[in-house]
Amino acid sequence: MPDSLHSPYSFWYRLAAAIVKPVLAVFVRHHWRGHEHMPAEGGFIAAVNHISYFDPLTYGHFQYSSGRPARLLAKASLFTIPFVGMMLRKTGQIPVHRGTADAALALRDAVDAVSKGECVAVYPEGTVTLDPGMWPMAGKSGVARIALATGAPVIPVAQWGAHRIAPPYARGGRGDRRLRLALRQPVHVVAGPPVDLSRFTGRPLTPDVLKDATEDIMVAITALLADIRDERPPVERHTGRGSAHQRHLFDR
Repeated sequence: MPDSLHSPYSFWYRLAAAIVKPVLAVFVRHHWRGHEHMPAEGGFIAAVNHISYFDPLTYGHFQYSSGRPARLLAKASLFTIPFVGMMLRKTGQIPVHRGTADAALALRDAVDAVSKGECVAVYPEGTVTLDPGMWPMAGKSGVARIALATGAPVIPVAQWGAHRIAPPYARGGRGDRRLRLALRQPVHVVAGPPVDLSRFTGRPLTPDVLKDATEDIMVAITALLADIRDERPPVERHTGRGSAHQRHLFDR
């Protein structure tokens, strides 16, 4: 693999790993499956559920250990944090400027990276899940746009357990994000086979096509999470805008 900015063998990636891995070894007991589904070469998209502000570290460790490190689409505000922002830039992560004229730049950069043979990781929900049961919410269309624009495979990834270390929200509110520094919390990260998006090949990227392709990706992620949790997901998918706007997920 070339010694590029985001190569696992580059100086900055090795430095980030040297800083993060010992911390994770103390607090995380990892259970990983599915590395065999990661393409050995060529660009691809990893579509990951989001359950905690800690899970970029646990997912990042999983992806790094596959030998195909990801360029993660991350909130632009993270790039302003001292040292953190520097490390994000040095390891080639992609800033997302939400709600601005620059928001499309992240998709452009992601498409360019995938087209060059790199792995790009996307949280399709766009934020930590607001679903009461912590199931994946309805996804944003960005992941489908990247996939259909490049023809690259989408690898669904589900994770569970990082929320026990850093809870996303307090009960009844969003203010409590305190770490729960219990040692060796079990964290599961599982990758599945590529999502079959062949029925969308060659079709114009209309809102309906993007919506349906996005939902196929979210169904694949949810199925992996259901297997990890050994639970049945809800019939309706939360959209982040309240129960009146929820969509059907699976028929019972």
